[in-house]
Amino acid sequence: MNLTNFQVSLTNAAIASILLSILLNWVILQRTKGFVPKERKNEKRLSSKYVPPFGGIACSIAFLISTRLLGQADDNFLYIGFFAVIISIIGLLDDLYNFSWYIKLMFQTIIVYIPLYSLNIFINFESLIGIELNNSLNYIVSTIWIMLIMNAINFIDNMDGLAVIVSSAICIQIAVLTNYLNQYKLTDISILLLCAIGGFLFFNFPPARLYFGDSGSLFIGFCLGFMSILYNWAPEQTTVYTSTLSPILLIFSVPLIDFLVVFTHRISLGKSPAIGGTDHISHRLLAKGFSEIKILSMFLTYSLGTFVLIYFSLFTSTQISFLIIGGLFVIYIFTYLVTIKLEVLS
Repeated sequence: MNLTNFQVSLTNAAIASILLSILLNWVILQRTKGFVPKERKNEKRLSSKYVPPFGGIACSIAFLISTRLLGQADDNFLYIGFFAVIISIIGLLDDLYNFSWYIKLMFQTIIVYIPLYSLNIFINFESLIGIELNNSLNYIVSTIWIMLIMNAINFIDNMDGLAVIVSSAICIQIAVLTNYLNQYKLTDISILLLCAIGGFLFFNFPPARLYFGDSGSLFIGFCLGFMSILYNWAPEQTTVYTSTLSPILLIFSVPLIDFLVVFTHRISLGKSPAIGGTDHISHRLLAKGFSEIKILSMFLTYSLGTFVLIYFSLFTSTQISFLIIGGLFVIYIFTYLVTIKLEVLS
């Protein structure tokens, strides 16, 4: 039997992704019950109870194995996958040793930039603003974009089940958009990532026994960020979207709004955004008296609800699409203005 040509169906690979994720997360849970983390100074957490932050390692392994089950991957995916593993390892080391924020950003910048430059993939920002800088600005903007997604997913891992719900919703939206344009390889990858995350939900649903940790949130953010750039938006009909401003960029609104709320609040208080706290949107909703299950439902409804508008805008006239996208940005801004005024959980 030639293992290099071994391949299973997407359904079987998805089942394998879920089962592997469940198994590996169970093993990690058993092995880390007695682990004592390095103290993180000046950080406020939602609970004093320690929850091992190593679930991301199991998810990343399950995802990578299941993608291999689909057959020999394209060189681009293999290359990106290699650096995804590296960023997961960096995240694991950070979970163990608590790196300084500038050390983390340095590693993230290098690990994101290398595959972008080597594979010559980027968000064509220069075309959008009408200048030509030999793609220098494109690489910078693309690096910042992926790092922003990585850290926004990292920030959203602040309450039981939340990072899973938000990441899963993004995977579903990517699967729908890529399937619509017959980009089935990205559809398959997003489904397998969704299944790996879904297996982790058994251990992260309230009350959580495992968290993603930096190893998981950075890995998932890295994969989702690169998938958003690999997505080739090239519609045949006239549309409000362009090759630069594709609809896939809008599906990250939930983690980005939370990131913006936390970042601006901490900066306004003269605090470092890199230090953990209880000022996330989820924490503010807890302070309003909502239960964790209710908050998870609200985040999922908001994410998929706004996606319905995004998807609907693909099939309407340019004028109506402008109105829909304009309405979406009004919703995003309104969400930020309302949540930033909510009381911080003490």
